[in-house]
Amino acid sequence: MKKNIVWLISLLVAVSHSVLADDVAIKRTLNKMGIETENIHPSPIVGLSTVITNQGLVYVTEDGKYLLEGPIYDLSGQMPVNVTNQILAKKIEAMSDQMIIFKAPEEKYAITVFTDVTCGYCKKFHQDIAEYNKKGITVRYLAFPRNGLHHESAKTMTSIWCSADRQKALTDAFKGETISPIEKCQTVDIAAQFNIGHMLGINGTPALVLEDGTVIPGYMTADDLVKGLEKLKKKIIMS
Repeated sequence: MKKNIVWLISLLVAVSHSVLADDVAIKRTLNKMGIETENIHPSPIVGLSTVITNQGLVYVTEDGKYLLEGPIYDLSGQMPVNVTNQILAKKIEAMSDQMIIFKAPEEKYAITVFTDVTCGYCKKFHQDIAEYNKKGITVRYLAFPRNGLHHESAKTMTSIWCSADRQKALTDAFKGETISPIEKCQTVDIAAQFNIGHMLGINGTPALVLEDGTVIPGYMTADDLVKGLEKLKKKIIMS
């Protein structure tokens, strides 16, 4: 019995050392490319590691020699499932404290919307917020200053997200009202919100992210959005 336990412990130690060695090789390769590694874990494909970086999500072979970019799909169910976006959807959920949430009284769906207060279609989307809520859609906003983090809009959105009443501040901004400047606050990280948007491949606003990580670029009416969400629900059930 003791021999079995010793053998098992030795095996676990060997495996953990192997994993650490793989991680070191991957980090070394990416560092040479100027890419910072945030997290490394196994992918659904043997021999590939999922790597979350400061520039997005990539897949790297365990020896650090080959890199793949783009989504991986699980084809084992009746419908293809984008595994890559599912991983990023979990990162979005971890940012719930950063969101400005307009909750539906009778919630059926929840979507995350990357927005920019200087964007015309973002303004149009927000003007319809009551209609989305009426249809059972909870809207959760994250900031995506489309002109970059050094643009004036990023400063404005920092002030909005740092406001005591975020909902009012965002609504006022879309109405064209001046927002009192707040340079920063401990609870808000606009850069982190912007970066997760980039990881999802977002480059314009509004960008709607559904439960499974599917990204819908641009404005949608409440009725059209409900149709899309119903299709997603059926897809999840089938898979």
